[in-house]
Amino acid sequence: MGAGIATVSLEKFPKVLLKDVSDTALSKGEDMVRDVFQKKVKRKKLSQFDCDKLMSSLITETDYSGFSDMDIVIEAVFEDINLKHRIIKEVEAATPDHCIFASNTSALPIGDLAKASKRPENFIGMHYFSPVDKMPLLEIITTDDTSKETTAAAVEVGLKQKKTVIVVKDGPGFYTTRVIGALMGEAFACIQEGTGPAELDKLFTKFGWPVGGATLVDEVGIDVAYKVTKYFLEVFGERISAGDPRVIEELMESGCLGRKSGKGIFMYGGSSKGGARQVNPVAEQILSRYRVAGQQPPAGEDVQWRTYLRSVNEAALCLQEDIIANPVDGNIGLIFGIGHCPQRGGPFQFLDTYGADRFVGKIAGLPRKTRLPVRARSDCTRLRQVRQEVYVVSLCRIL
Repeated sequence: MGAGIATVSLEKFPKVLLKDVSDTALSKGEDMVRDVFQKKVKRKKLSQFDCDKLMSSLITETDYSGFSDMDIVIEAVFEDINLKHRIIKEVEAATPDHCIFASNTSALPIGDLAKASKRPENFIGMHYFSPVDKMPLLEIITTDDTSKETTAAAVEVGLKQKKTVIVVKDGPGFYTTRVIGALMGEAFACIQEGTGPAELDKLFTKFGWPVGGATLVDEVGIDVAYKVTKYFLEVFGERISAGDPRVIEELMESGCLGRKSGKGIFMYGGSSKGGARQVNPVAEQILSRYRVAGQQPPAGEDVQWRTYLRSVNEAALCLQEDIIANPVDGNIGLIFGIGHCPQRGGPFQFLDTYGADRFVGKIAGLPRKTRLPVRARSDCTRLRQVRQEVYVVSLCRIL
């Protein structure tokens, strides 16, 4: 992730410093940056001279010797709060007082991370999406202590990196990760109820998602999905997870980490052209052990609506809780961040056209054997309470 952030920064900033724990890791990061630029050279979007010039602007180091004049530091280490706290203290000891510290995290609350900072007004979250050079969204997360100047500077950096920027409030999973967590939870529930991974993928893409539900889990990374699910269960309880979380844990422990490891729910490494990607036999065995016994698989249309409505419902809760400022940001964030069925215009455009009452009725009308209606009923009650204020605002902004 750090190499990707460096890549999108090099074309707009005169000095970009990439730090890692070893020369080997730095060499790998440099190669990743160079590969992106070389692809542009092949497509005639960049000259070889400009490619070499950009690479010469990239400074690499394994210590903090070059941090004394930094204006902003974007941290992108593993999702471990103790590790991030240590990095925060090390960076602040090596940087000037005006330096902004931005943490790239997908779920850890920025307020909890900022507890290690001695300059909380300069602390902010900048959530990039992988691959950074291709994904257009940047989700900026502020706390009550984050200054307006820090927020403005982070937005300016994102715009220079040619990102579509939304600013959201702090909270577990922020906006996009919280919605995708609910979506993946329902997708796993459908698998456990008998929907095959390949069938789930077909149902997703037919409904309008850019990738299938099982493929989405592999792209995110099963280890990442496990950490996020475990954390969400702690803060949100059973509402956020529809399936049995032990499935993800066992997949992770078996080494099925997703595309990055060559195997997740599907097998990777070979070509899938001309045919469907093969389901990983190990993952298939694990999934079969957790399959709900004595139950027919849910109908395809029910799977499509359960997963989609679950994500829309979570987006509405985020708006109600002021995580996002308005429905427009909510639409932009999910379409550009996770490809949320763009032909439907985003979750709030969908609600405006479909109707909040009809939406609530659709959830309540799903088959009783699914777990969604039971848990979602309280959410729908809240949605009824806010729909007039929320969707009048949304319609005004769209019109």
